[in-house]
Amino acid sequence: MRKLFYLLLIVSFSQCTSNGYMKLQPQYEQEKLGLVPDYSQMQYWAAHPDKKDPSDSLPKPLKKDASSSDKADVFFVYPTSYLDTNKPTGWNASLSDAKLNLYTDYTSILNQASIFNQAGKIYAPRYRQAHINSYSPKNSADTLKALAAFELAYHDVKTAFEYYLAHYNNGRPIIIASHSQGSTHTKRLLKEFFDNKPLAKKLIAAYVVGMAIDPGDYAQLKACETPTSTGCICAWRTYQEGYIPDFVVREKFNSIVTNPLSWSKSDPIVDRKMNEGSVLYNFDKIIPHVADAINHEGILWTKKPHFLGSFLYRTSNYHIADYNFYYLSVRQNAVDRVNSYFKSNSTN
Repeated sequence: MRKLFYLLLIVSFSQCTSNGYMKLQPQYEQEKLGLVPDYSQMQYWAAHPDKKDPSDSLPKPLKKDASSSDKADVFFVYPTSYLDTNKPTGWNASLSDAKLNLYTDYTSILNQASIFNQAGKIYAPRYRQAHINSYSPKNSADTLKALAAFELAYHDVKTAFEYYLAHYNNGRPIIIASHSQGSTHTKRLLKEFFDNKPLAKKLIAAYVVGMAIDPGDYAQLKACETPTSTGCICAWRTYQEGYIPDFVVREKFNSIVTNPLSWSKSDPIVDRKMNEGSVLYNFDKIIPHVADAINHEGILWTKKPHFLGSFLYRTSNYHIADYNFYYLSVRQNAVDRVNSYFKSNSTN
């Protein structure tokens, strides 16, 4: 796990050049993966306003009062779905892998990106994500390959964001949202494009979920401290109350942690009875009162979740449900921050 921590630290803010992948990765890997995706082509977007995709979906209870806004954009970077442990085809996913693309679309795009479809128009680029094993290299040779894999993945995300800015944004304010590996890349995207940059004025908020966020890494971007703060970062990593992973113990900083029920720095503990709705195994069903939210020294704790069959849920690491435990709360908060952004900017 120590290797994992330091690898994440290196990858997140490395000073690698955009062709760092080509410098580090074996030639056969370069040839197999081919060229950088062409983001002018709709096939390279997992979610896009100009096509029907799972990010447009709503759980059935929300359909009656469905609404959406075209005043803001959401740039969403999905988590690792390249999980094949039997015969992985390389350190990075191929975008021609139809089965993997479908899996991505009907896991994170459906269950996470859809949270934001009331707040704005969703753009989620396909990218050559690093294989899950890249987070736990076994030796120094694998570490170099893992670094190269993350570098390639970030290069795609950055290229997609640059294309989005040039061709789709048209000056609209932006929500950045991500999870897990997506947050590994988004931390760097925020540093390069927003922190102490003119584009910071267009940032509604960044929901950078599932990874540690060192507040010292940013000169200007800060943690969101109220439910309607804008131009700031929301982040949390969810574990069962009382559990602290070893790698968190070794962290030399207290990560940004936002309470995804109160959204307030001054209200760090919220009972599950205040949690209006989670979306778990069945996307069409909203389950109230599933999880508490307790800020604890750089992580988010919750008591054992309450839902049908939860007695079978043995893990203390709730990473996979970081968004879904708090689905309705995140959904409403994104809308509230969009409204706050426009109210603030209309009076300036």
